[in-house]
Formats: sequence, C-alpha cells, structure tokens
Amino acid sequence: MKRGNFSPAGQTTDAAPYRRGNFSWAYEWLEDFSGLDEILVHLNHLAATNPDHRYLCTLDDVSQCSYTCGHAGQDDRLYLDSPDDMDWDDPEQERAWEQASLQHRLAQLNNPEVAQSWEQVCGTLSTSATDVKALLQANREPDALLDEVVFVQRIPASGDDLMIAAQPNGYFSADWDTFQNHAIIRHLATQYGYRFFGMGASWMGFVHPEPPNADQAARLVADLQQLYGRGRSEVLAHAGWAELQQLLQGQRLLMLGYVENMAESLGLDGED
Repeated sequence: MKRGNFSPAGQTTDAAPYRRGNFSWAYEWLEDFSGLDEILVHLNHLAATNPDHRYLCTLDDVSQCSYTCGHAGQDDRLYLDSPDDMDWDDPEQERAWEQASLQHRLAQLNNPEVAQSWEQVCGTLSTSATDVKALLQANREPDALLDEVVFVQRIPASGDDLMIAAQPNGYFSADWDTFQNHAIIRHLATQYGYRFFGMGASWMGFVHPEPPNADQAARLVADLQQLYGRGRSEVLAHAGWAELQQLLQGQRLLMLGYVENMAESLGLDGED
C-alpha cells in the first residue's frame, strides 16, 4: 500500500498529487491497497499508536464526498461563523478556526435539541426494492465501494461515532443528513457493537469485532428492515433481507447507504 501525508496544517505543497478538499482533518492518502481488510489493519495500527485520535477513511467517490461534505457542514445546526478579522492566508488562524468549528459540531451532535433518534430516522429515506438489492451487492462486495484513492482523517474526538463531525454528509434534501446518520451510527454501536470507520458520497462503513451470530444477525436485519422499509410494504417484504441475514453471519463488515439514489450509485437499474 502506498501512503502520502498531508502537512500538520492539513495543506499540501504545490507538487503534491492531492489536496485535502473539504476534509479538514485529512492526515494522509492511501493508494495501491488490496482492499478494505488492508485499510482496516492500517487504521487499527494508527489508532493503537495514537489513542488520543480517531481515524476515519473515505469510501466511494472521494471528490463527490468532499463536495457534499463542504455543503453539509454549512447546515445551520453545524456551521460556525469565522471571525470577522479572519486571515485565511494564515495557516495558524485557519487551523484554530477549524478546531473551533469541529468542537462546535461535536457539541451539536450531543445537543438533545437537535439530535435525532433511531426511531425518528426509520422510514425517512425514500427507498424501493432495488435498494435492498443495492444493500446486498454492497455487502457482498464491500471493496467495490472504495475509490482509487482513500483519504484518512485524524480526528481529535472522544468516540468513533463522533467522527462524522469531521466529515458531515447527507447534503441533498432527500438524503439522510448528518444528525440522522449519527443516530444510525450510534444505534449500531450501542445495540450491536458495530464501529463506524468509513464514509463516502453514498455509503457508510462499519466493522464488528467478529461476525455476528445467527441471533444477532436476525435482530440487526430486522432493524435494518425498519430503517429502510418502514411504511413501504414492497421493501419490508423483499426476499433479499433473508439473504442479507445469512451474508452478514460470515463477515465483520456492514455497508449502509444513506442517499436516495444508493442503487444508482452501484449502477443498478430500477427492476426488482
């Protein structure tokens, strides 16, 4: 695996191949990796050597993910105005503002006045039977959700669920927003032990210490049916849920889409 580092201020030189874009806490980029297993080993190594930080990687479509991240961060519930006398050419001032902005987002994620619950999120994404097929495909082939380049953010946060503060996403009105995604991340962690590790333009990635047993997988899939299918009989009754339940028992990874067009993001048509 090939690695490249951003400078401590998050910037790259003119000769560097990548810019951090809207990933304010970008620490390094990865190329020529074998797949998610190798990336997860690397993330675990980073976390073990620096336990004061959390490490979040990108998944699908890094450029689009950066674009929507920038806009999602302007949500009134997340945005922090910069000082009137801000000098954007001063890296120290810019980094101080980014630190303050991150702390504001972290506080907002824990603010009960704007936080969402799992029950509030269930059924709020417009889905169809094709999206169940998309969930199956994404979990059968999770490596396919990786872009050619993966950015890793090094985030000073107290919990893995809070890493979304550094990469807010869910910009379009029909998608789940940052607070809805955070409710999902938190629920999967507290109820099932899945740890949030990655986010792309359309998909989120979770990892479990070991594959869930039959009972755990059954409960998880029943929850996912409600998350994606509440109020939609064709989604709730789709045969793919049983297949997903069997699939998850053989792997540690769980990939979940959070956008209205998640089937389109995998190139699936509208047929059941």
